[in-house]
Amino acid sequence: MVIGDARTRILDAAEQLFAGGGYEATPTALIARLAEVPKGLVFHYFPRKIDVLVALVDERTLVEEGREVDAVPGDPAGTLSRLARGLPLRASPAMRRILFREADTHRSVKERLGRLNSELIRRARFALELALPGARGDAARLEVAAATFAAVLLYQENLCQLTGHQIDPDAVARLIAHSLS
Repeated sequence: MVIGDARTRILDAAEQLFAGGGYEATPTALIARLAEVPKGLVFHYFPRKIDVLVALVDERTLVEEGREVDAVPGDPAGTLSRLARGLPLRASPAMRRILFREADTHRSVKERLGRLNSELIRRARFALELALPGARGDAARLEVAAATFAAVLLYQENLCQLTGHQIDPDAVARLIAHSLS
């Protein structure tokens, strides 16, 4: 076993366990066992269990910078679809479940979820403004459309878990584009 990757294994184990049973129901000993590390090593990297959750949220849920929007004027559906496929959203389905589960009880998680949502809305609105240059005066409709699309991208794993139905972001993109026409 390579010691250098112990921290990553601890975070991987915590992600799996927190997503499955929740933060409160997951003892640190179980994280250590699943990560195949001594319990003391968990505390070496993360002095308190909450530090594991904070590290997960900070490191595994962000929208990476520097991606251009591939917008085609007159094609809002295609633009939103390309945005969804190219969006560098670093938050696995498990991390998204953790965000929603723990946002009610942990302020730092709630804040991260809010920042993620705001960034997705900002990018979707910008993409729609590029795809619909004449609609810029209709800021309220674009904001609602962007917020709807961001919600689908961020919440789709939770919705699938609740309903058993996978939501197709391309179909939502077409629906939103149709509503803006």
